[in-house]
Amino acid sequence: MTTPLVELRDISIAFGGVQAVDRVTVDLYPGEVVGLLGHNGAGKSTLIKCLSGAYQADSGEIFVDGKKVTINNPRDARAHNIETIYQTLALADNLDAASNLFLGRELTTPLGFVNEAAMEAETRKIMARLNPNFKKFSDPVSALSGGQRQSVAIARAVYFNARILIMDEPTAALGPQETQMVAELIHELKRQGLGIFLIDHDVHQVKTLCDRASVMKNGQLVGTVKVDEVTEDDILGMIILGKQPEKAA
Repeated sequence: MTTPLVELRDISIAFGGVQAVDRVTVDLYPGEVVGLLGHNGAGKSTLIKCLSGAYQADSGEIFVDGKKVTINNPRDARAHNIETIYQTLALADNLDAASNLFLGRELTTPLGFVNEAAMEAETRKIMARLNPNFKKFSDPVSALSGGQRQSVAIARAVYFNARILIMDEPTAALGPQETQMVAELIHELKRQGLGIFLIDHDVHQVKTLCDRASVMKNGQLVGTVKVDEVTEDDILGMIILGKQPEKAA
């Protein structure tokens, strides 16, 4: 095996005496999608926020490319090429795709003006790689479909050299066609060697998109399984009963 892109080792975090995450270890390899599952309150979002810099763990260690790192805030996470795509997508609805892609990191001309032509050219280049069917470059993102908005959010992360992508329920509230578009985006990112943590409630989606699934319950890791070695019922059993499937135990 190669070195994991990222490893969260023995992570613990408590809020007001409640142990939200209790000594959890998960890892992620290049070109791999790992699903994080569990009921609301299981600890999966809290765990991943320790990686994105939104929270700081009380104990445990984070390794990127085998080296121990300190992540105190989202800027630290970005410095280690970790990007998070939240359900809300954090897009500026009134701006077009290129303006969103470069929001806060605009390209400028030698005279210091925003170089809109260069930003659009770069946006077209990255979209050609990720979603060749994307054509609405001049529309405000409020006019885009859910899948197209996901494309813009993913393109922004990838353009700025994300190697580790955290996706929070990327297909929630999307129709079947849109869901398929996001699935194709994820497969393309895998081909390009990115590692993706996918937080999801949909076991079927995890079986379709993920290589492995890590299930949490009551702040603890129930286990990590290869999705092609277990059934959807096995994974549901892990979520509901907190038990490893027999064959994977």
